[in-house]
Amino acid sequence: MKNLINWKMFFILLTICIICSILVIPYSLALNPVKIDISPLLIVLSTVVNNLIIYAAAIFLGLLFSKKIGMGLPILEGVLKKENKTKEFKALLIPSICIGILAGVLMLIASIPFNKLIPELASESVAPAVWKGFLASFYGGIAEEVLLRLFVVSLLVWITFKIKKNDNGSPTNFGIWLSIILAAILFGIGHLPATAAIVPLTGIVVFRAILLNGIGGLILGWLYWKKGLESAIITHFTIDIVLHVIFPFILSFI
Repeated sequence: MKNLINWKMFFILLTICIICSILVIPYSLALNPVKIDISPLLIVLSTVVNNLIIYAAAIFLGLLFSKKIGMGLPILEGVLKKENKTKEFKALLIPSICIGILAGVLMLIASIPFNKLIPELASESVAPAVWKGFLASFYGGIAEEVLLRLFVVSLLVWITFKIKKNDNGSPTNFGIWLSIILAAILFGIGHLPATAAIVPLTGIVVFRAILLNGIGGLILGWLYWKKGLESAIITHFTIDIVLHVIFPFILSFI
């Protein structure tokens, strides 16, 4: 049990994810207000308790499976071993931010055809305040990447790896891409509860969620595979800043 995973990394990721789950509360309440009188402290406590169980399991299994398939968090792993990873971090920081900006713009462009079909989702009235979007970006960038990439992608790649592997004992490209695609679809489906608070879940609404979030999911999955979870986190955070901070801020002046 002691050497199954890196326990320092486990507790670091768990702590950060719990903090992120608290930061997203204002954004979540803006989309789906609580209809009964509950104290803010109780909301925070229930959030912490629920997410503690979910993320503890996801992080443990994510670190376990990622270790078996050769993926993970190479920079953080090095830092915990007291290695100097400054050069590696600088090498992926700007490219990850640029990819995030491009992906965010691509998702905005892809959403244009749906604006007339689903005007409720295009309305500025449903957009939470920019500061709430900023706080929520930490949850999207970090917590969602831990769930979707570190846990889900790693688990799916491990399953395909057990079915078929390369001659050198590594996962096949087909297995990795299949896992990335499935995780991207789940990523889109995972956003439907928030969408359901705004508009009924029709076929076009579900398709929109899977398509738009699937674009990001494919890019983030590829980054996790090729660069590590740190790159996917930076890119996801940047995407959310574009979608939930910069774009709404610009719209407020138009």
